[in-house]
Amino acid sequence: MGIAVAVAFLAGVLVILSRQINGRLSLNTSALESSFWNHIVGAVALTLAALVFGGLRDAQVAQVPWWAWLGGTGGVVFIAASSWLVTRLGAAQTALLIIAGQMVSGVVLDLITGAPGSPVARAVGVALILMGMWVSRAPRLRRQSPA
Repeated sequence: MGIAVAVAFLAGVLVILSRQINGRLSLNTSALESSFWNHIVGAVALTLAALVFGGLRDAQVAQVPWWAWLGGTGGVVFIAASSWLVTRLGAAQTALLIIAGQMVSGVVLDLITGAPGSPVARAVGVALILMGMWVSRAPRLRRQSPA
């Protein structure tokens, strides 16, 4: 379990680093072009990793339902949108909004599919994320200099 938690945390770090890098690229190109290059470079890296470690071909690929191939479409929209957002909202705000969207949709999907776990705990987790987002957007208090 500890390794899974560490990998998940590292994945979160990589998501925000990727968003920052693509956001920077989009300043000189566009959100769509930075997304395009993100996917081209990623496809090359994934192909090389698959060739080295295996797993590029699976004998059961023909049995996959047609709609299961649409995950890449969501990924493309996510990459382009976050590249555009990070330059307008900042890394933390973009990350919080993305996480909030993931948590809300994750809780809804868990409820629909009957996944084990406490719906109350999930709702509290989502509420905490939304409160963190709200607190981070609150106006900053100015310190008054001593007179």
